[in-house]
Amino acid sequence: MEKMRATVFHGTNDIRVEEVERPHAGVGEAIIRVTLTTICGTDLHIVRGEYPVKPGLIIGHEPVGIIAELGLGVVGYSLGERVLVGAITPCGQCQACLSGQWSQCGHDAHEGYTAVGGWRCGNTMHGAQAEYLRVPHAQANLAKIPDELTDEQVVLLSDIASTGFSGAESGEVRIGDAVVVFAQGPIGLCATAGAKLMGAALVIGVDSDDTRLKMAQRMGADVTLNFTEVDVVAAVKRLTGGGVDVAIEALGTQQTFEQALRSLRPGGTLSSLGVYAGKLHVPYDAFAAGLGDYRIVTTLCPGGKERMRRLMEVVRHKRVDLTPLLTHRLSLDEIKEGYRIFGERLDGVLKVAIKP
Repeated sequence: MEKMRATVFHGTNDIRVEEVERPHAGVGEAIIRVTLTTICGTDLHIVRGEYPVKPGLIIGHEPVGIIAELGLGVVGYSLGERVLVGAITPCGQCQACLSGQWSQCGHDAHEGYTAVGGWRCGNTMHGAQAEYLRVPHAQANLAKIPDELTDEQVVLLSDIASTGFSGAESGEVRIGDAVVVFAQGPIGLCATAGAKLMGAALVIGVDSDDTRLKMAQRMGADVTLNFTEVDVVAAVKRLTGGGVDVAIEALGTQQTFEQALRSLRPGGTLSSLGVYAGKLHVPYDAFAAGLGDYRIVTTLCPGGKERMRRLMEVVRHKRVDLTPLLTHRLSLDEIKEGYRIFGERLDGVLKVAIKP
């Protein structure tokens, strides 16, 4: 029986790097040898027991790798090719996929995924913090990496960049818009970059961490606000003459959601990227009692190879550089230390890159 090393979830605050059975490709599948992955905020929620995951799951969902096996039916690829795989691996054939709603793919809903089929944050699909990774529906999910791009340039496209950029896309940011992004963690920073890419004239980044606020400026924020020092809603309205066209909420708390809603101009859009726990309330006054022509949209990470290809083109043509977000680099054997650094937000950490 072939073995590989992998990061296995055993229970709350209990992950172990251990030898497990190496996967092999079935029909329509591929196996990639992981060359770079990351620790994501969702992984941290899993480790802390905040997301329900079955013990024995290999965690991680931002993979770059080299094709090691191809199953029957997978064409147009060769062993040894470098590929990027999205955090969500849609089938490309179900109603959601054929309607263009790739992140809502339902092909494996009967198998017990936490949210949608193909999401590696679920409780049955093994993840990328390992030496090898099984890719289901490989034809729809293997995105070839251009030779001129490095692993570090593309690894964040798998999840946080795809998600962050989609906050601006779903919010339909237009040329000349004013945009505020609440929370400048990795996804919020990518939302900030996405707003700039979409043509926003003014991008405001909100956080309380000075390191993250400085990075927000580097990623495209024109103005940054520390919410511990100023009344953010009042400051946003002063800067914009009455409110932003689009407010992006990238944390997932009642406070940030409500502040984002209060920051809108009449007819504005709240684009929510947060994953919320418990009840989420919409105060009638913040919602203008339903009379403000507000629009609230939500977005889950878009996946699939065409999404990955488009994002890599943005990087290849130097429209955005995400490598500054990779602040720490560790081996798979050091991943528990990586979780400690990431979880305690030590040493200015933003993203931890893991090399198996």
